[in-house]
Amino acid sequence: MDHLLNTGAAALKKAALNEDAKSFLLGNEVLFTLLKKAADRYIGGETLEETISKVLAQNRNGFKCSVEFMGESTRNEKESNEATAEFIRICEAIHTQQLYSTVSLDLSHIGLAVDEELCYHNLLAICTAAAKAKTEVIISAEGTERTDAVIRTYKRAAGAYEHLAITLQAYLYRTKDDLAELIREPGRIRIVKGAFETAAGLSMPRGEQLDQVYLEYVAQLLSTGHKCAIATHHDKIQQAAKALVDRYNPARDSYEFESLYGIRTEQLEQLKAEGYMTKLYFVYGKEWYLYLCNRLAEFPLNIFQALHDIVNA
Repeated sequence: MDHLLNTGAAALKKAALNEDAKSFLLGNEVLFTLLKKAADRYIGGETLEETISKVLAQNRNGFKCSVEFMGESTRNEKESNEATAEFIRICEAIHTQQLYSTVSLDLSHIGLAVDEELCYHNLLAICTAAAKAKTEVIISAEGTERTDAVIRTYKRAAGAYEHLAITLQAYLYRTKDDLAELIREPGRIRIVKGAFETAAGLSMPRGEQLDQVYLEYVAQLLSTGHKCAIATHHDKIQQAAKALVDRYNPARDSYEFESLYGIRTEQLEQLKAEGYMTKLYFVYGKEWYLYLCNRLAEFPLNIFQALHDIVNA
């Protein structure tokens, strides 16, 4: 069974990166409509307005949220600036509608793959809008070929906006050194396991060693009182992290358990019921093909749930 699940996960990850398959899907109205029914379980919607209604509902349920406009690897300045304008619109919506939410983004969505200077200035524009909304901007993790540029841009911008957060991937061997450096910055550090394919020798496989390393990073952040986000759906890690929160008793605004919308939300509900700080992560837009493939790749048996959603929606 494990072999079949791993094989299925690998196939879904390849499908997510297949540009021909993505183009065919976006151009086929029937197929797009069918698969969109499966994607709806995991996304806020195709528009910001759809997502806002879901965020408001989850705010009423007691959840903090984060909102991301889906996309990455923009190919030119025009696309980068258009994406930046949409992120600014998110910040404005957070401000005007008083959403209990942050904004998340990939730096390659706002120009990192085009020009680092362009990305930096676009990030500052988003941070300026976020400052008016009194909220955080969270930089997501990307592939290892961009890690240095992501950290470089974060450190540069963090000097101008202290409520800028960064994501570190526990499975990368380099993260030990990156964390030691970035913990000196005031911004929140979001810890994820890591999901990108890497060259040999750059990352550790999933398993007990990675789980332990993940928790060591969380303990380092909690013990020093540094702001952190514990972004995982792994129940064993959540329970161990709970014990760390209880041990170090951090300020309530300094930590949060985070889950993606639609993924094992009942676990986050339980954490919230027990009094822990919790956060739901929403994405929206039309670039949901890659996102859906990656969600199914995390647990390939979810493909049966996707089939149910397609048939019964």
